[in-house]
Amino acid sequence: MRSNPSIQLFPRRVGPSPIPAFRSLGLALSLTLAASGCTSVPLKEGGTLTSYGNLGAPKGTLAKKRLYIDGGHMAAVKTVSIMPTTFSFSAASRIKTEADRSLVSNVLDRALCVALSDKYQMVSAGQPADLTIRSVVTDIVPTNKAMAGVATAVTVGTGFVLPVSVPRLPFGLGGLAVEAEAVDGGGIQSAAMVWARGANSIQDKPRVSEVGDAYGLASKFASDFSRMLISGKEPKGLNVSLPSGQRMRSWLGGKPKYPACDTFGRAPGLVGVVAAKYGAPPEWIDKKPKPIITH
Repeated sequence: MRSNPSIQLFPRRVGPSPIPAFRSLGLALSLTLAASGCTSVPLKEGGTLTSYGNLGAPKGTLAKKRLYIDGGHMAAVKTVSIMPTTFSFSAASRIKTEADRSLVSNVLDRALCVALSDKYQMVSAGQPADLTIRSVVTDIVPTNKAMAGVATAVTVGTGFVLPVSVPRLPFGLGGLAVEAEAVDGGGIQSAAMVWARGANSIQDKPRVSEVGDAYGLASKFASDFSRMLISGKEPKGLNVSLPSGQRMRSWLGGKPKYPACDTFGRAPGLVGVVAAKYGAPPEWIDKKPKPIITH
């Protein structure tokens, strides 16, 4: 039987050429690695909260947490102060330098102060306030700096070859565990959270620093805790609301809404975003260390 020349088993391609097979295979492999690439950090009680009895059962996927919130009391709160975040002795011993520990604690306090400014008047630590927040880093998994450097090179390098971004190599990832509470003038606990999260290959960019991942995760803890305090209830689902004007201004490195937040310095802003893309250590662009207290 003669073939019909009008029928083509392999039609001509129209438009731009697709990604070569080897690139597609590499992308698929990277995605598979990223899906399984995260650090496991267990929830850990540091013994620093006024009470653990109010906390609910563990929950969460990316971040594991136990929560407590007294919505009735939070509704009456007008002023809030933040005590500088401290490290437990065991957590502090895992990070070599005080300067690195300061970066983590300071970015946590800064993010918390700016976020809470949306609803509350922030006052300096030690000043009278309706609510005082105390946070303690109870565990920290150092980032492997050598692997972070390799991951940065791979991630940035593939950006010039592939039309889509490739996830970070899932090796040498860091993690962070924090516990925090908000107490009134009489020391009564109004809210508390025990929180732990490991970095993952998709969401956390590699930074060549022992605290590269912990630095980013500290802001994520602050987001979770502040969201609970502002709403007065356990948050449900992802936060899809747009950031307020004062948050955007502070994120870009501008003056915060309240002078109390200036205690924790200004955010690196767009310079920090660009530096993070290329794996720069946070200490290169965040110049506000502060003393660390260990328990």
